Amino acid sequence: MKKIVAYKPLPDDVLAYLREHAEVVQVDSVQHDAFVAALQDADGAIGASVKITPAMLEGARKLKALSTISVGFDNFDVPDLTRRGIVLAHTPDVLTESTADTVFSLILATARRVVELADWVRAGHWQASIGPAHYGMDVQGKTLGIVGLGRIGGAVARRAALGFNMKVLYTSRSPNPQAEQAYGARRVELAGLLASADFVCLQVPLTAETQHLIGAAELRAMKKSAILINASRGATVDEAALVEALKAGTIHGAGLDVFEAEPLPADSPLLTMSNVVALPHIGSATHETRHAMALNAAENLVAALDGTLTRNVVNRDVLRK
Repeated sequence: MKKIVAYKPLPDDVLAYLREHAEVVQVDSVQHDAFVAALQDADGAIGASVKITPAMLEGARKLKALSTISVGFDNFDVPDLTRRGIVLAHTPDVLTESTADTVFSLILATARRVVELADWVRAGHWQASIGPAHYGMDVQGKTLGIVGLGRIGGAVARRAALGFNMKVLYTSRSPNPQAEQAYGARRVELAGLLASADFVCLQVPLTAETQHLIGAAELRAMKKSAILINASRGATVDEAALVEALKAGTIHGAGLDVFEAEPLPADSPLLTMSNVVALPHIGSATHETRHAMALNAAENLVAALDGTLTRNVVNRDVLRK
């Protein structure tokens, strides 16, 4: 019987599904040595939020598939997995809408100062009608620049164009004719997007090319009234440069769901800034979506071990071997 290592707690029904197909060993990934030992005679593994290094896989000669309960896969050395013939599967579709909701909540919260003013009310400061010192800025009718118009970026564009009458600019490796036709999205170079957008929204995976994609120069290129939104990966932004830009008023504010170090350190300057909305990486964190992701990852893993998986594969070259 095949053996699967689960290194993240799974819903009962998902665990039961896996047990119909294999022996399942549940391991706390924090216990590094126990986790690595369990991989040695496993056929597959499922989990999330743990960096799987090549050293951890040495001796795991039976391992045929890894299934991450996420769309991102920067916790894996994909070329190394491909060299070893290990399939890496992810869950790109089931979290699209909930993550796009989170992105748009950051847009609204930063523009309308929702968190700041809610805290102000809770502190008992609301003693009279508010004045200009507490005004926010409009979202409807503004220009949204999306860096990376894939699944989630497209869902954000739909909300922006159809729900808030926003103009949508985007940069992407490939054109998105569907978004251009349905939402009036216009493809531009990054420099043009930064100069024109009222909201700059990052929706790119973390790669060597996107590491610190937004740094000091890019922040200076944005409007002083602009807001940066990042719900992709923290390291796509040079966080130190962002802190300086927010302090200096180079940009108006930031809505962040991801950070270079997670959890965000308690002494981070971002936590003291009233023009920053910081969330604890909740992009897809709804009961419905997280369950759907776990089930999708389980189905991916079972199919990969059976040799029938044809979708949601990160390193498709393995399938051609």
